[in-house]
Amino acid sequence: MHPAPSIILFTVLSGLGFGLLFWLGLGFPPVTGFSAFAFFTIAYLLAIGGLISSTFHLGNPQRALKAFTQWQTSWLSREAWLSVFALTFMGLYAIGAVFFATRIAPLGWIGSALALATVYATSMIYGQLKTVPRWNQPTTPALFLMLSLAGGALLAGQVTYALILITLSGVLQGAVWYLGDTRFAKSGTTMETATGLGTIGKVTAFEPPHTGNNYLLKEMVHVVGRKHSQKLRIIAITLMAILPIILLLLPFSHTLGALAALSHLAGVLTSRWLFFAEAEHVIGLYYGKREST
Repeated sequence: MHPAPSIILFTVLSGLGFGLLFWLGLGFPPVTGFSAFAFFTIAYLLAIGGLISSTFHLGNPQRALKAFTQWQTSWLSREAWLSVFALTFMGLYAIGAVFFATRIAPLGWIGSALALATVYATSMIYGQLKTVPRWNQPTTPALFLMLSLAGGALLAGQVTYALILITLSGVLQGAVWYLGDTRFAKSGTTMETATGLGTIGKVTAFEPPHTGNNYLLKEMVHVVGRKHSQKLRIIAITLMAILPIILLLLPFSHTLGALAALSHLAGVLTSRWLFFAEAEHVIGLYYGKREST
């Protein structure tokens, strides 16, 4: 699929922001006063900034409010409601920590659970899509949650947790790529099923349905070369996991912590670009842009 910058920023920044809110809600670090204000400001800027960036991918951003009306059937709508609840509970928790030096634990626990639920809902916007076999597997929400927790731990200064979670994120990311590379072939989708002409036998594309471009080709079909993809995977896993782990294992300093966080962020951005660029939508078969295997 076409890797739109607004959606990449949305999924990465909001995941990072809600990940930090998760740790803050559990009392890691146990900050109050101005320190709490600084941590919560960073978390809210990331979470809300990511959510706002997603509206730039809409044809009419003013219609974003309609996302709240379909919560019974739409993961996008559920994400919208969960984000509001999470930000509200964490806002109340933050008020106590910042202005009254009091951390009301139940509010934090609820806010933390809602923050993770928001990230899960975001992941299921993509994980539910049977038309994109690479996404339609349990590893999609697992990776979204793991990266959110790992990035949040980094920003919260929880070095031990960050080391464990970043390591697990790297392993899980490798598994996602390995399993994802075979998902399209195993989905059973072919040129015959894409065109509905399977009853007449083997179908091949003589010419594409039309010669011009359209919305479906622009948004749903993006082909990235295998060599290019492999290079980006190496860059992503190095920046996301290997380099941050090395930096965190060195004697701690705020400079090294900041470099580890920036490296992890750059790696996740690269990985998320690949998440969209490598996603083979089955409609590509109909337009002759995918191999029927």
